Amino acid sequence: MFKATQTKIILFLSIFFTLFDNFVFFSKTYEVFHSIPFLIATAVLLISVMTLVFNLLMNKWIIKPFFIILLIASSAAAYFMQTYGTIIDDKMIQNMIETDTKEVNDLLNLTLFLYIFILGIVPSIILLKTQIITQPLKKELLDRVKYILGSIVIILVVLFMFSKTFTSFFREHKPLRYYTNPTFYLYNLGKYINETYLKKPLPFKKIGLDATIEPQKKQKLIILVLGEAARYDHFSLNGYKRDTNPLLEKTPDLINYPNTHSCGTETAISVPCMFSPYNRSDYSDAKGKSTESVIDVLNHAGVNLLWRDNDSGSKKVASRIKNYEDYNHAKNPKYCNKDGCVDDVLFVGLQKWVDDINNTKPIFIVLHTKGSHGPAYYKRYPKKYDKYNPVCKTNQLQDCKREEVVNAYDNTILYTDHILDKTIKFLQKNNQKFATAMYYISDHGESLGENGIYLHGLPYFIAPDVQKHPANVAWFSKNFDVNITCAKKEANKAYSHDNLFSTILGLVGVKTKVYNPKMDIYSKCRIKN
Repeated sequence: MFKATQTKIILFLSIFFTLFDNFVFFSKTYEVFHSIPFLIATAVLLISVMTLVFNLLMNKWIIKPFFIILLIASSAAAYFMQTYGTIIDDKMIQNMIETDTKEVNDLLNLTLFLYIFILGIVPSIILLKTQIITQPLKKELLDRVKYILGSIVIILVVLFMFSKTFTSFFREHKPLRYYTNPTFYLYNLGKYINETYLKKPLPFKKIGLDATIEPQKKQKLIILVLGEAARYDHFSLNGYKRDTNPLLEKTPDLINYPNTHSCGTETAISVPCMFSPYNRSDYSDAKGKSTESVIDVLNHAGVNLLWRDNDSGSKKVASRIKNYEDYNHAKNPKYCNKDGCVDDVLFVGLQKWVDDINNTKPIFIVLHTKGSHGPAYYKRYPKKYDKYNPVCKTNQLQDCKREEVVNAYDNTILYTDHILDKTIKFLQKNNQKFATAMYYISDHGESLGENGIYLHGLPYFIAPDVQKHPANVAWFSKNFDVNITCAKKEANKAYSHDNLFSTILGLVGVKTKVYNPKMDIYSKCRIKN
């Protein structure tokens, strides 16, 4: 059994965290400054900051359980930062908390367990077996003061010795500190807890209570296909070298939007934001959760609503409507297995649901697809769409050749092409009874190994464009009240998720004060009844 004072345990663990959990931070810092002395200085600074903070916060009753949790969490954080280039900010923490078990399973692998075992469990066992030396109160306080003052002196000396470089580090290279482990994710965990649980919730705001349906020549049937992680530049519609949209390219009157940007880089932010009345610039999670969405406005108007979900839920967007159907755990042997369901499952029984609608009000359906959800891209499509080979068949994307990662991802886009074509064909079968339309937009884009970054979820202002630039297309039947020629002329303009709220209201034909014609991308192309 080891023996050590509380202050020495804190010092040893601060050194351990710095040296073993911060490889990404030091490698990125070296890439910027190319200085070994500065790298050593940042290590000393990080050790001193953690020693200072932990000595101010810790006591002998919580030190072991706190650090055991921190060791295991930091080992997992080190793995995800090293493997995918992930940054653990408050939005990523929200995304992790709101994810489902199948998404978690897609991230599990032997390497992750080895990280947790070597960097988390082994030092936790050593800590658990270490006896904390009990000192007289006066001596313990003096010992703690000595470490606190010593840490402050070291911090000041290091900052003074490398003042010019640290000025550049803090002013011009702020994103580097986002990779410090565990300090940055601890700060953001506190931020998330404060925003989510400690702050008084905003009063819930109902909107669009004045919503009414405008007179229509023919009942409308509109399907919004909500995509997942589909980046625009891997659609052949946007000039991609591979024919990933063979069916859509042959679809008459398809409208493609090549210049659309997302509200966020993760589902937990983008989905509630795009359906909210707020623009990205003034959206916050608190405001989103305390304000009704465009789905609620449609509900107030009496529109027939259905939300079918095969991804990670509606993020409370559809929590107040009657017809919400979760297909994440569906038991359909044709489309589902232990890894979940492919997106074809969303069409099972859909025609019957439409046929059972007996009133004359519009029908608005959301199909929330699994799309290109990573890292296990190879699980997202049936074998029939395994066109580009070889594919990466592991969630450890960094262990695959980039070509294999891209192949698997492109197969998901090929399958998305099928899903969108199937949606259009479904609508065409219903053209005699309805005026039909499909609008497809993905929640965000995806990184595929460019600059060592995979997946999505980086803070918006430092995220590469491919994470913020989703695919976006639309289709209208000839009896729908949108002038297709006009809409195609407007298609190359810059749009974003901000446009979706008013665009949906305009397409469905709902009149309300919260509708903004300037944000409706079809307002200039509407055919008046």
